[in-house]
Amino acid sequence: MSIQHKKLTIGLFGFGVVGEGLYKVLQQTPSLNASIKKVCIKHADKKRNAPATLFTTNATELLQDEDINVIVELIDDADAAFIIVRTALNNKKSVVSASKKMIAEHLPELLQLQKDNDTPFLYESACCASIPVIRNLEEYYDNDLLQSIQGIVNGSTNYILSRIADDGLSFTNALKLAQDAGFAESNPTLDVAGIDAVNKLSILLTHAYGVVAHPTNIIHTGIQNLKTRDSIFAEEKKFKIKLIAQAKKLENGSIAAFVLPQFVNSDNNLHHVNNEYNGVIIESGLADKQFFSGKGAGSFPTASAVLSDLSALRYEYKYEYKKLNNNRDTELTDDFYIKVYVSFDRLLQVPHHLFERVDEWTSNKNGCSVSGILHFSRLKDNWWRNDYTSIVLYPDAILNESELPAKSSNEFAAIWDNATVVN
Repeated sequence: MSIQHKKLTIGLFGFGVVGEGLYKVLQQTPSLNASIKKVCIKHADKKRNAPATLFTTNATELLQDEDINVIVELIDDADAAFIIVRTALNNKKSVVSASKKMIAEHLPELLQLQKDNDTPFLYESACCASIPVIRNLEEYYDNDLLQSIQGIVNGSTNYILSRIADDGLSFTNALKLAQDAGFAESNPTLDVAGIDAVNKLSILLTHAYGVVAHPTNIIHTGIQNLKTRDSIFAEEKKFKIKLIAQAKKLENGSIAAFVLPQFVNSDNNLHHVNNEYNGVIIESGLADKQFFSGKGAGSFPTASAVLSDLSALRYEYKYEYKKLNNNRDTELTDDFYIKVYVSFDRLLQVPHHLFERVDEWTSNKNGCSVSGILHFSRLKDNWWRNDYTSIVLYPDAILNESELPAKSSNEFAAIWDNATVVN
């Protein structure tokens, strides 16, 4: 007996790199039984590689068309995207979106809209493009067994860091190369400041642990303040620096989550994720560590994730958010310790009293660095958010109770003051 799959008639918002990629892929995939009826675009006079009759600048033509049962939203305006998605869900149209900023900033409302309208809203492409991380977290990893998730989730920053590490380029030159290659925008702030990555982590937290956290409430930074001395230090220690988004369940059941640069050992799979690729490691109590890798940017990788969501809609698939419904007491915490490397332009800029323990320090004409243990809550202050300070976590930076420092910061303040005089 054959199974009758739902026919998908699509209204597409946006015909940029990903939208055009999806249009081409759908033409090559007749078995999906899906077709684009109309595309809403912003600039009508722009030449596009599709019939002119396909396009309109009137959003209502898509949102009110009873024949269109799926809205695919692929625009770069988060506010407009939310209005589109909200209207579509209220009109009982299934929605597929790639707008990680819109989803992260409006997740509570989007959860309620899905529930009120009993209508699917899928967004696999919003996190790691071609890597099916959301569906795996949603379906295959139980919250009680999920120990951690960490990943390189921004291809632009990873490309820049690869060029710095492999080619010895400065940050400015590596960024220019990324922009020329199309991996970074002319205004790269969302990528290099870690905003794109924390938006994705915000979404992943909901599917991994049932935690709904606005991205502004998650400690994060990017690679914008990394210095040449940090790359030299990493090379000396045989590390690579990667921008890592991660979440880990602590011994008390609460969740540590952040986006920060991190030193990565050669035995970590993320060490070998280079250029525009993304990589995700999911650690489970039963399955140990599982590694996913794939292109994190580009028309076809992102279109492949959109296509996967469209295919799932044929089966009336929707996210169940089981962890959100079953683990409402799970919450983020800043009550834990981390091992960090922090570098400064000058020794006197070092707030040594903040460290619970100082394990290593250096100082020369190029700047100074401190390696030691901090209580994570110290990062809520702004002492490290400036042009002359960079911070990088060590591998396995989150410390368990048994690894807490044995000495107080006061003891090390005295040692540091003496060291400063000698230096």
